Amino acid sequence: MDAEAKLVALRRTLRDLERAVVAFSGGVDSSFLLQIAVEELGAGAVAVTTRSPTAPEDDEAMARLLAGALGAQHVLIDADELAIPGYAENPTNRCYFCKGSLYAICGAEAARRGIAVIVDGVNLDDLGDYRPGLTAATEHGVRHPLAEVALSKAEIRVLSRRLGLPTADKPSSPCLSSRFPYGTAITLHGLRRVAGAEAVLRRLGFAECRVRFHDPIARIEVPPTSLARFAEPDVRETAVRELRALGFLYVTLDLQGFRSGSLNEALATAPATTPPSANRPAS
Repeated sequence: MDAEAKLVALRRTLRDLERAVVAFSGGVDSSFLLQIAVEELGAGAVAVTTRSPTAPEDDEAMARLLAGALGAQHVLIDADELAIPGYAENPTNRCYFCKGSLYAICGAEAARRGIAVIVDGVNLDDLGDYRPGLTAATEHGVRHPLAEVALSKAEIRVLSRRLGLPTADKPSSPCLSSRFPYGTAITLHGLRRVAGAEAVLRRLGFAECRVRFHDPIARIEVPPTSLARFAEPDVRETAVRELRALGFLYVTLDLQGFRSGSLNEALATAPATTPPSANRPAS
């Protein structure tokens, strides 16, 4: 089935729901899902976004703008993952706690509105990675319409461009806690240092980047095609000066370049995931 046929199937799947709460981050997948949900369900589609210290600051602004542009009902709810027992210790299943909190918040909003279904932006590609948050979705009965019709990330980007969504080429933006190696405690101060460091890199022109928190070391990841830019004295000196000002003693560049989920490389094994029909979420 090609992307257009999958889009037809997605529209049919959403129409059958009649009403749904959309877990909406403002990223590529949830923005695409929300647009189609609004087109098919109108006022029956309600977007819920959580406001949290673990989320990059730009994400909330993007979510607000997009929901407004799409004409969606949009609810912003404060959340604090650091207050969840077990989360700040950063175990290998940290995302289970985060997603459990997100889906509980969405579930409460759905119940308040008399809506029976919660959906999120998990796509087909998400099902092959180590994502402990998937268990939380099963427990909360969350559905993943994009995965259900087998839409891949690349297909979602293509369809988003055709729909004119500004998120079509947006880099992925996982929570800031994903920059901390498992077992390294996550603190508000640490999150702010990571956010500040990545803001420095974006100002230097690195639209896609990660600063991994190996305190006192900041390990920078940028796409391999961008590695050579750090040989430019102004870029290197600015990055070192500003990241040291944020409290990092050493500023290093990962020569493997950016790769999503690089901290999962330290895991010796990963639990098996279940098929799309088991309502698995991304973490």
